[in-house]
Amino acid sequence: MSLIDRIAEARGEQALGADPVRLARAAEADEIKSLAARVAAAPEEGSPARPATAEASGPGEALTRLTDRASQALFERLGSKLTDSELPEAQLHALVRAELQRVIANEQTPLSVDDRRRLTEAVIAEVLGHGPLQPLLDDPTVSEIMVNGHDSVYAERNGRITRTPVIFSSEDHLRRVIERIVSRVGRRIDESSPLVDARLADGSRVNAIIPPLAFGGSSLTIRKFAAKPFQVSDLIGFGTLSPEMAELLRACVEARLNIVVSGGTGTGKTTLLNVLSSFIPSNERIITIEDAVELQLQQEHVVRLESRPANIEGNGAVTIRDLVRNALRMRPDRIVVGEVRGGESLDMLQAMNTGHDGSLATVHANTPRDAVARLETLVLMAGMDLPLRAVREQVASAVDVIVQISRLRDGTRRVTHVTEVQGLEGETVTLQDAFLFDYSAGTDLNGRILGKAVPTGVRPRFAERFADMGISLSSRVFGATAERPLPGRR
Repeated sequence: MSLIDRIAEARGEQALGADPVRLARAAEADEIKSLAARVAAAPEEGSPARPATAEASGPGEALTRLTDRASQALFERLGSKLTDSELPEAQLHALVRAELQRVIANEQTPLSVDDRRRLTEAVIAEVLGHGPLQPLLDDPTVSEIMVNGHDSVYAERNGRITRTPVIFSSEDHLRRVIERIVSRVGRRIDESSPLVDARLADGSRVNAIIPPLAFGGSSLTIRKFAAKPFQVSDLIGFGTLSPEMAELLRACVEARLNIVVSGGTGTGKTTLLNVLSSFIPSNERIITIEDAVELQLQQEHVVRLESRPANIEGNGAVTIRDLVRNALRMRPDRIVVGEVRGGESLDMLQAMNTGHDGSLATVHANTPRDAVARLETLVLMAGMDLPLRAVREQVASAVDVIVQISRLRDGTRRVTHVTEVQGLEGETVTLQDAFLFDYSAGTDLNGRILGKAVPTGVRPRFAERFADMGISLSSRVFGATAERPLPGRR
């Protein structure tokens, strides 16, 4: 007699036997309960029988073993359903919690109310969440998580990177968490595609790379986003922007100037781009283009586009350049490109030069001058075999403002330049700084840099556009400072 028949006979549910789908679900539930109870009651392989009380081996050790056994029991039965199941998430949580309570009830280890709560949270995080990383993801002070193999996890707090006590039980354990993350956004990671960009449900950026590319074990990097997007007031409070700089940037966005945010890795380019995007009027149509959706625009009329990698056969890839070209046919008022890193820079510059004013983008570079050089290099990567002067003319006529953000040695992120692109003189793109960071104030007792960005006193040429559009600025925005001479053009 099969398991299904025995269940039907024991319950006396002949009518149920006529419905194989319902009967199979009932059998699954009973099998989950039985498996979880057996695993919870059995001692670990190669170890002596579990003591009757937690005090015999220490309450912390007993709770850890119980967590591992309960997680393993539930994962073995539900593992394939965690990503592919058609069950709503609420029902999946309810099923896991119900079975977990049965596991706990069958345990001989006495548990206090706090231990029971910690056990439940740990198992739920392991089976349905992000395993050992869940406490770090829930910690609002953690801005970035870096996993360098299953036994080495680092976290960034307040710009400082420290090692955490968090570990994974094995390489397989880490791989399960990575696969769970990437599969939820329709991506995959395996030996044939061993690296991937993805995101969490809250928009946090995820990068994963596994062997054979990651020689020392799988690596996972999560850059967390705040639950509530930062506003310009927050950046002023952090010291990233000065009030005068924020006023100028708001006017630049409202005047539909083309702005490029430049900075190195981890400097906060995307956060600053998000704040700049918040200045776009709500009645304009915005198209955002990103590798993995990260921007958190608050306007209503927003279309968010995301690139797609190739499938397992190597087909079906949709690049940023494809999306930029398509966005031009979507009647955009503004185009916001999360980051330009290839041939799409040519299409973006052409869009800026052909009526799509007010576009925003980010680029990896350490100074505004480096940003111009990098844009030139990226345009040449488009494969159009353009002469260098033509490329520089494109850059000089398309980009109006470069905003440079840097991560200083004290770990803080500061906007160090607001630079106008004035045009092309001879073979050189001419730049003029409106704001420069002043380092002369030194540091405080904690090593924090006391300087701030100050106006150079030079009124940018695009200020005339503010007057034409009726945008007024306070006199302090372009005020010269006595502390530093006015710089010349670069």
